[in-house]
Amino acid sequence: MGGLCRSGGAEDGDQPYGVPETAVPSQWDVVGLGQAMVDCSAMVGNDALERLQLEKGVRTVIDHEQRGKVLQALDGRSYKVSAGGSLSNTLVALARLGMGRINVAMTGSVGKDPLGDFYRTKLLRANVHFLSSPMVRGTTGTVIVLTTPDAQRTMLSYQGMSSVIEYDQVLAKALSASRLLVVEGYLWEIPQTIQALSRACQEARKANVLVALTASDVSCISRHRDQFWDVMESSADVLFANSGEARALCGFGSSTSPSFAAQHLSRYCKLVSVTDGARGSYIALAGSVVYVPPSRRCKPVDTCGAGDAYAAGLLYGLLCNAPNLRGIGSLAAKVAAMVVSQQGARLRHEDANQLAMEFALQQQQQQASPPELKVRNGDLESGTGANF
Repeated sequence: MGGLCRSGGAEDGDQPYGVPETAVPSQWDVVGLGQAMVDCSAMVGNDALERLQLEKGVRTVIDHEQRGKVLQALDGRSYKVSAGGSLSNTLVALARLGMGRINVAMTGSVGKDPLGDFYRTKLLRANVHFLSSPMVRGTTGTVIVLTTPDAQRTMLSYQGMSSVIEYDQVLAKALSASRLLVVEGYLWEIPQTIQALSRACQEARKANVLVALTASDVSCISRHRDQFWDVMESSADVLFANSGEARALCGFGSSTSPSFAAQHLSRYCKLVSVTDGARGSYIALAGSVVYVPPSRRCKPVDTCGAGDAYAAGLLYGLLCNAPNLRGIGSLAAKVAAMVVSQQGARLRHEDANQLAMEFALQQQQQQASPPELKVRNGDLESGTGANF
């Protein structure tokens, strides 16, 4: 197993701000709750998949023994290892947009093993503190991504300890000292986590902490729609979904416009963002909808992580108390465009710095305008300038 940690150099985003491991903030701007998984990516030929008896282009759940066989077969190949996951992409982008001014943390489960140490260290270097202690009896979850020359990705998911999510003292303490909780939608795929995440959302609302949910996956929403809806309606302030996920959550057909889906959902969750790929996105606040055109500043290269980046941009705008929905949406679209213009799902430091400075200048220019949106006592409100 030790061989999996041969990442071959620093991941982009090894942070320059030099936060030591002992410098744990007492207050958090953002706490994320989600799966902690280490990604291992390799280029392979079709013959390798045949030898491993894997179906190309399919995502498969594997056990510990199967993972060992696959990793053994990869021995000697060049591959990349990273602290992966949809939530971690969003949290790292938030930390980089904040340029050291935003305190970001994540809770979840990793094993007390080299991969768990790797995951926690990589996040810390990106200014994201992983608060949960390693689980002594268990191993860290991994996702092995095997890409063939035709660009098809075969994914092998070993959940390990990532499927163990509890509402414990660590999470409770973090929430009591936070401004925002972000919950990863993939957790609904793990039945034993739903009670813990539901309680986390409830306790966050009691503590005047904003709650944001990510829908994450159409099939996940379809399978767990009622449970997701219960948490969304009772506890969430912000919802992120793409057009397919939004329709699935509403029970609408494919002909329903993403704008209408966003408007409908915002009657139950105050602020709803629905992305629609290259066609742009829609942000709805309490039944009113704003269209956000796509950013044209970059040529798309790899769309992996676009939604995670968009969420980071929008949440950063909320944390900055930006009053203008179009401005927040424009930032989110620009962050997503930056990420899809590169290989890999992480927002780069230099891009984050540029976007954050542009956004700060934009906010200064709009100070005289009445706000469309207010964050007050952990709640979202329409401002006096709301004109959709």
